[in-house]
Amino acid sequence: MKKRSVWVYLAILIGTILINVVAWNSKSFSDWYMMNILPLWVNSYGWFMGLFPFSVGEIMLLLGAVLVVLAALLAVVRLGIRSVRRLSGKESKDTRFVRFCKRYHQAVCWIALGVFVVLTLNCFICYHGTDFATKYFPKEVQLQDDYTLEELLVVRDFVVVKCNELAQQMERDEKGNVVYSGDMEKMAVACMQKMGQEYAQLSGYYPKPKKIYFSDFLSQQYMQGYFFPFSMEANYNQIMNIMNKPATMCHELAHLKGFIQEDEANLIGYLACINAEDPFFQYSGYLSVLNYLDNDFYDAVNRDRERYFSHVKISAQVLKDNEFLSEETWKVVEEKAVVSTETVDKISDEIVEATLVMNGVEDGMLSYCRVVGLLLDYYSNQPEEIYMAQK
Repeated sequence: MKKRSVWVYLAILIGTILINVVAWNSKSFSDWYMMNILPLWVNSYGWFMGLFPFSVGEIMLLLGAVLVVLAALLAVVRLGIRSVRRLSGKESKDTRFVRFCKRYHQAVCWIALGVFVVLTLNCFICYHGTDFATKYFPKEVQLQDDYTLEELLVVRDFVVVKCNELAQQMERDEKGNVVYSGDMEKMAVACMQKMGQEYAQLSGYYPKPKKIYFSDFLSQQYMQGYFFPFSMEANYNQIMNIMNKPATMCHELAHLKGFIQEDEANLIGYLACINAEDPFFQYSGYLSVLNYLDNDFYDAVNRDRERYFSHVKISAQVLKDNEFLSEETWKVVEEKAVVSTETVDKISDEIVEATLVMNGVEDGMLSYCRVVGLLLDYYSNQPEEIYMAQK
């Protein structure tokens, strides 16, 4: 790499590091960035990527993996050639192949720098802005430290009742599976734009969510969707149960507006769906938080089964609709798997955990579960939604 190129590289690297340092130490900077600069990337770069009918981010990931593996192989071959030449007493002159290796590794270094810059601008800064509750909930209900069991039960039972009711309204095929004839991706965008009327940071343009082609591999990670910051795309698992899709789409679209924390995206996805006029989307929204609430309730009563079953029961139909993948789909996934699901899931969890912790999310993947606290915050501010529904 030429001396001038080295200085340019170092300048960009140091500048990007400084931006991260400022973001870590200044919420006001991060908030200003998310409200004024991030929308520019969504409206331009995100719009351009949205023109492609497939997930560009997925292709970028595959190409990135190929580039890294090839870089490692070329490095090994290059070291081997040097060792052979030294042992043979020949001069270590750069051959055409060695020069190619140098240029290739330099290109990979520049690509890696570009990825770091894009991740910083489209993702890392967003981890350090003001959280959703602080921005939009009244101060007296923001993230209270403690909630009573009664408050948890009220919200849990409310969600269970809504799920049980909406399960009966769904259109189903001859096997009892929910079917949907509308444009789900378009509806998800409409739901998020409606949210933008109440929550300013969620307003503006949204590209349509995209299916992940390698959804089998995504399923092995037990992942419903991904936000690719390097392509500004919201992606979802196309083979998972249909009821997971609307809330997942809205969850991933929330990341595009800077709400990068998983619990906040869970809440936004939930609110976007339950406020839709479409019962299918409403049902998906309630299902998306059912497990979080129900698990917390079960733990709160010390796993006392008698006490647990004394409350509103989740219907058998809801339990079926709430599955991640059907048994048939899991069989296909396992048959096609190159690496065991257990291994893929473990590695995926470690990567996600490390990424979250690296960005200041101390509880890592447990942060998904914090949506329960946000739900209790939300309904403590708007209790009429629950009590009117229970009459």
